[in-house]
Amino acid sequence: MSELAVRIEGLGKAYRISHRAAPYRTLQQDLLGMPRRLLSALRPESAETVWVLKDVSHEVRRGEVLGIIGRNGAGKSTLLKILSRVTEPSAGRAEIFGRVGSLLEVGTGFHPELTGRENIFLSGAVLGMKRAEIERRFDEIVAFADVEKFLDTPAKHFSSGMYMRLAFAVAAHLEPEILLLDEVLAVGDAEFQRKCLGVMDGIARSGRTILFVSHNLAVVENLCTRSILLDRGRVLFDGPSREVVARYLALAPEDPGALSARLDRFGDGRLRLTRLEMIGPGGIVRTGAEARFRLHYRALSAPLRNVSFAISINSPAGGYLLLFSTDQTNDNRKLVEEDGVVELTIPFLPLAAGSYGINVFAAVNGIVADNVAGAATLQVDEADYYKPGRSRPAGHPPFVAAHRWAQE
Repeated sequence: MSELAVRIEGLGKAYRISHRAAPYRTLQQDLLGMPRRLLSALRPESAETVWVLKDVSHEVRRGEVLGIIGRNGAGKSTLLKILSRVTEPSAGRAEIFGRVGSLLEVGTGFHPELTGRENIFLSGAVLGMKRAEIERRFDEIVAFADVEKFLDTPAKHFSSGMYMRLAFAVAAHLEPEILLLDEVLAVGDAEFQRKCLGVMDGIARSGRTILFVSHNLAVVENLCTRSILLDRGRVLFDGPSREVVARYLALAPEDPGALSARLDRFGDGRLRLTRLEMIGPGGIVRTGAEARFRLHYRALSAPLRNVSFAISINSPAGGYLLLFSTDQTNDNRKLVEEDGVVELTIPFLPLAAGSYGINVFAAVNGIVADNVAGAATLQVDEADYYKPGRSRPAGHPPFVAAHRWAQE
């Protein structure tokens, strides 16, 4: 058996973008403008070719967990879609040595009119599984997804979280040799993320292969043995995940707090989170010092009533460490009629030095409006908090707390 799971040679993907406008028109405008359109049709169409992937060559060994990181538009999702045969490359080739399971977006391969039970068999069939194999793992899939109560409910009534839990359960439990995941853990709660990370670790230990796209750099560092950094469709860096993440963070950021362009988000869209700022004394966030977070939002269907906001700080494995919510302090915005900013102040940051993930969340009257996981990476700098005159030993818990000892 080949030691390689994936071989990519000179891979490229181009899209042709037309610049001919096609606005909506009334019937009267359509008839009056017909002569002009006939003349314009005789002229060459203005268009440009955009390469979202360009000359990508890479090899992934069997049993490897490869992280793929980069800015929005770097080509990460396009690469996985080519490997999943969702789209064809414009140049180069990709060879897959083994059966592929992919989860590229919420509800991939699901039909909204079918029940959860029927969608398990449908999704399994799409992944190339036989009916007997699906039946053998059926109970494990349902137990993992925790949707037994809604198993015979049409999927169109599922929340995005239920969609993701069931879709991930199918993809992970039907034993694909190569698993392709595109930011699929963002929708899950802390307990489900923990279970997913455990399953992914088990898949890797069993000798199978994972390609994992994520904006949550802390999870990439913790889960992936190796990573590549894509920038403008090309592989910029390749190496151990910690080194690749460090190089990514060292790049001149376009706008490190911008959230407007993020597509990996969930909610009904009545309000959108557009920017996150993290501020500490002197521009540095330190252990035991004050930390401030400014969350910018845009109301898309004002007026909105009873708007709540939340910011969570997560461990490198992706689990919640701290959760700050306006629900907890009864500070919900009673009425939102325009764009604005909410500010969270933590007088005493109880986190030790290190890198942490940030998730942001907004709800309108209890219904999720926007949820962005991996919105930013919080870098907490070392501080001589306990005054020992030396740095904190490695391996200690991530929290600090004021205390004192007395000897009797």
